[in-house]
Amino acid sequence: MTLHELISTRVAAALAAVGVPDAPAAVAPASRPEFGDYQANGVMGAAKKLKQNPRELAAKVIDALDLAGIASKIEIAGPGFINITLDDAFLAAQVARQHGDVRLGTGAAAVQKVVIDYSSPNLAKEMHVGHLRSTIIGDALARVLSFQGHDVIRQNHVGDWGTQFGMLTAFLVEREEDGSDDTLALNDLEGFYRAAKVRFDEDEAFATRARDYVVKLQGGDVRVRALWERFLDISLTHCEAVYATLGVQLTRDDVMGESAYNDDLAPVVADLKAQGLVTESEGAQVVFLDEFKNKDGEPQAYIVQKQDGGYLYSTSDLAAARYRAGKLKADRALYVVDARQGLHFQQVFTLARKAGFVPASMQLEHVAFGTMMGDDGKPFKTRSGGVVKLAELLAEAEQRAFELVSSKNPDLDEATRKQIAHVVGIGAVKYADLSKHRTSDYVFDWNTMLSFEGNTAPYLQYAYTRIASIFRQAGEFDAHAAIVIAEPAEHQLALQLAQFPELLQQVAADTCPHFLCAYLYQLATKFSRFYEACPVLKSEGEVRASRLALCAATAKTLSTGLGLLGIDVLEAM
Repeated sequence: MTLHELISTRVAAALAAVGVPDAPAAVAPASRPEFGDYQANGVMGAAKKLKQNPRELAAKVIDALDLAGIASKIEIAGPGFINITLDDAFLAAQVARQHGDVRLGTGAAAVQKVVIDYSSPNLAKEMHVGHLRSTIIGDALARVLSFQGHDVIRQNHVGDWGTQFGMLTAFLVEREEDGSDDTLALNDLEGFYRAAKVRFDEDEAFATRARDYVVKLQGGDVRVRALWERFLDISLTHCEAVYATLGVQLTRDDVMGESAYNDDLAPVVADLKAQGLVTESEGAQVVFLDEFKNKDGEPQAYIVQKQDGGYLYSTSDLAAARYRAGKLKADRALYVVDARQGLHFQQVFTLARKAGFVPASMQLEHVAFGTMMGDDGKPFKTRSGGVVKLAELLAEAEQRAFELVSSKNPDLDEATRKQIAHVVGIGAVKYADLSKHRTSDYVFDWNTMLSFEGNTAPYLQYAYTRIASIFRQAGEFDAHAAIVIAEPAEHQLALQLAQFPELLQQVAADTCPHFLCAYLYQLATKFSRFYEACPVLKSEGEVRASRLALCAATAKTLSTGLGLLGIDVLEAM
């Protein structure tokens, strides 16, 4: 049970004891230290309901409130708020207990099977910056939920099917017949795709052949399927290189592309027809959803099969939802996809439930995110206006970090500087993204993200190395020493540490990694204040041992928290 849950339970019991059993406790962390550690704000609403004076009701609640051994001070503030200050000994014990737990006290009370659909590149092309947000937000959520003990199933729903693969296959066959070195061409997947697209757009005979190859691919033609698998292998190799650089926990075993649902597309449409949900409209099979109406009050059309008999990603998404519910038995499915797909996923979720593909008990959530913008306020592009390849962006991050590290520590050998540059550069790019609310657009700024000041990855990584340097100077010490809190700065640091489980609970519930970023920044800031106000190495005896224990708990929480964001730490920078 987290601190927030503990206090909320006790306040709710006190409200029930004074005659308001259904009133919410409305407990929240105090906004400022002088208001205590937590505030219970539920009395205001309860007093209004009972038509009582809120301060008088607050006094009754305090009399009934059992926080013995938990709080050192409980007082009424303002018109009826209850300020709660935690007992130093209780807080110290809480931090020590978390520090000794492999999950830092964050284990989930009820374990769920969670499917997370993220990254999802188009395997006909190399990954670009548009794939960054889905990839790292999904990776962070997978790490957080796994850390809490949930059974997490990663699903990389790659685009590996459809017309584009007929086009690419036809172009590859054409090149082979001309005697061209296709292996060399395929090393530049982006260039190969562009050349194939030009042929497709300009030559109707080629376009017809490409469509024929799609039919052959869907029909299981051995030669065409072998060429298709070759494209997938090359594309996935590109993706794996990017994932390795980013430190993202996605493997080929996690790939579950559009093609995986091909055999279920016809049955999905047949099942929708059997339930009377499908209407034929201009030769296409359409579901009209009353839940989504246009400005004229007409139901929105959700097409599940085209006039020519082909299927759309709207159909494969229904099949995927059915698979995740029926085969994987998921309790929760997260779709980490661009916010512009919001309406599509609302329709998928509504129809999947209406058709009985997904039970009412299963959570379906679109984890939407905004766009990475350039300093011109437009989607991030190269100077020439082209799409930025993700591999090139990450290489530039490492190069910029290398130049920064070299200017600060020119005496370090090159290999060490490169290692530091990798950790700092990649961490900076990831943190700059994850620290923003995922639904917001944000401006990509090299100078800000690589700064050692403010809410950045380098600042937090440096905070960790500062603590590591304390231990190098400390020599031998008792790693299991009791934590004794006596100073206000110690209390504030311990409180921040003790709130880690409830913070992680919020990240998992709201699917918002930026909450974790904000927490870690506050932790580093409070550690800095503690270090300034409470000498560590110059103190003696139990005080020194206690403060070193607080340092150890902070370092562990910092490194764990950054690790859950997919960001590494360094013992020295």
